[in-house]
Amino acid sequence: MLLDGKVAVISGGASPRGIGLATAKLFAEHGARIAILDIDAAGAQRAATELGPQHRGFGCDVADLASCQSAATQVLDAFGKADVLLANAGITQPLKFMEISPENWDRVMDVNLRGVFYLSQAFVPHMRERRQGSIACMSSVSAQRGGGIFGGPHYSAAKAGVLGLAKAMARELGPDNIRVNCVTPGLIQTDITGGKLTDELRAEITKGIPLSRLGDAKDVAGAYLFLASDLSSYITGAVIDVNGGMLIH
Repeated sequence: MLLDGKVAVISGGASPRGIGLATAKLFAEHGARIAILDIDAAGAQRAATELGPQHRGFGCDVADLASCQSAATQVLDAFGKADVLLANAGITQPLKFMEISPENWDRVMDVNLRGVFYLSQAFVPHMRERRQGSIACMSSVSAQRGGGIFGGPHYSAAKAGVLGLAKAMARELGPDNIRVNCVTPGLIQTDITGGKLTDELRAEITKGIPLSRLGDAKDVAGAYLFLASDLSSYITGAVIDVNGGMLIH
């Protein structure tokens, strides 16, 4: 088991078809104890209960520093340590450039970018004290190709910010033996895309994907597992594409 004895913290982990919960299930299969964080505290607790009695769920608004710090305290009180942090929580808005209001901009930036920053700030002191840790951040192919299918320009900007932030964190935290990497999924079939993807749109998108299929949450979970495990012990500041070849650099 790749994560035997490790404690993994996963934000945005309550959604039934989400990447966070798929990752939590995979991590649990590999021996990790999981702390699921979500703005829906009851949902986080339900998800953790489904995983098993050794896992826990906590409410956390990643856009609020005090909430992140409180969640970190609860996790460390419950488990005694945190080996892995997945800054996975995110939202999207399918808006065009001129449709984006200040409120839209702030909300998308707050959850997708500020959330990575605040959650990392909450757990890094503990990781520094132990001189070990792996942080994996959720970005998107949208950051690389200048837009996606369901996310507006503000979403692309936020996810591009995650790439820059993670690389800077990797450089600064490397001497503390804390690794920081990013995952950039393409179009993944989750609750976010579920209600928007028609058969016609699915067929059109698939034409541009060399592997000829859309991604599943478990595809991203596998990349997260690699970054969380010792298999990637000499990898930091990296970006792992999970897009079926939608974007080949």
